[in-house]
Amino acid sequence: MRDLLSLLTTVVLAASAPAAPPNIVFILADDLGYGDVGCYGQKKIRTPHLDQLAHDGMRFTQAYAGSTVCAPSRCTLLTGLHTGHCRIRGNGPFFLTADDVTLAQVLKKAGYVTACMGKWGLGDPGTTGVPAKQGFDHFFGYLNHVHAHNYYPDHLWRHEEKVPLNNEQKGGVASRRVEYAPDLITAEALAFIEKNQHKPFFLYYAPTLPHANNEKTRADGNGNEVPDDQPYTHEDWPQPEKNKAAMITRLDADVGKLLAKLQELGLEKTTVVIFTSDNGPHKEGGNTIEFFASNGPLRGFKRSLTEGGIRVPAIVRWPGVVKAGSTSDHVWAFWDVFPTLCDLAQTSPPPGLDGISFLPTLTRKGEQKNHEFLYWEFHEGGTKQAVRHGQWKALRSAPRAPLELYDLTTDIGENNNVAKNHPEVIAKIENYLKTARTESKDWPLREPKKK
Repeated sequence: MRDLLSLLTTVVLAASAPAAPPNIVFILADDLGYGDVGCYGQKKIRTPHLDQLAHDGMRFTQAYAGSTVCAPSRCTLLTGLHTGHCRIRGNGPFFLTADDVTLAQVLKKAGYVTACMGKWGLGDPGTTGVPAKQGFDHFFGYLNHVHAHNYYPDHLWRHEEKVPLNNEQKGGVASRRVEYAPDLITAEALAFIEKNQHKPFFLYYAPTLPHANNEKTRADGNGNEVPDDQPYTHEDWPQPEKNKAAMITRLDADVGKLLAKLQELGLEKTTVVIFTSDNGPHKEGGNTIEFFASNGPLRGFKRSLTEGGIRVPAIVRWPGVVKAGSTSDHVWAFWDVFPTLCDLAQTSPPPGLDGISFLPTLTRKGEQKNHEFLYWEFHEGGTKQAVRHGQWKALRSAPRAPLELYDLTTDIGENNNVAKNHPEVIAKIENYLKTARTESKDWPLREPKKK
């Protein structure tokens, strides 16, 4: 009888004990548009693994990047602060400092082994912004976002140590193409999972696909750099479009390799996989936005604060927890990832974040809190601002310009400015803008340069 009671007690305690925190794989594509993936409406480019990921998990229709270019978007992701508050609000020689608290630092303190594989862009060698000083146990890839343009570089970085490659290049364009960097980065990511399969791990996998090599675009008009254009070789398409499609399908295949590794090691059910993109699609490789309808029904692309520049594909899979084949219209942005992953890791985020956890949406448990508004600012060619407030999207093209207003429930393409019809909404958003940002010597509000 005592043995039976002991057994029952053990079963009850085991059932009531909280589940162990899951592993986390966060996949950040580079310049992948809202419409570039099959499960978001893409008709020409093949993305079977991402489509399967959506079939097995939750697809978000209103997820937003942190910015419309890479560095500030990644900064919002890792600091939980939007571009009115974070340190890096645009591309350039700006780095994280010792004062910044990153997601990796918090997860590492919570017992996770942390790795960044791919593109960093938040600190060059010798600065405080390198991954090792921002909470990452392992790093392999590109530190500088301009270096990351080149898919056949003569070196990559393992933390701050150069790893020579068998490529030759000049001015960002390879003259000898032997080792394709995305293949090396993916191999490192797979090895990290294999090595740390018995520990809780956080893998921030940030491939450069399908970002264009801008230097190669200037050299020969085709900056969509890929070993070959399979499976699109025989399509009657312009060559830059074949290459871009091949890059996206290659990205899809690399995601498939990660998913297969998790399954092989029996980690599929204990790992949360999140896939998204750092901003909207580019047209920098000799390709157009229109050929593949890369922004889907949205207006604009990379470097714009219209929906096409900041609304991104986002998929989350967690077998047995996140409902398979589900779609969510919950509105979230990159700064929400920090508190969400802290909830997953059963640890507390630091105070003062701009983000709100969307774990209740993933688990369908508890009350999902929503933002009163989301805010972006972008500083290339003068300061532009955007606000999402409920159904409304407001845009300001310059600090003293009047606000444009769009009703996203009826005008997802932002074609009909209804600001004159809704002065009460404009007044509310103007009040938000008064408190949405902190002043920064690096990022003052600037008027556009006069032509």
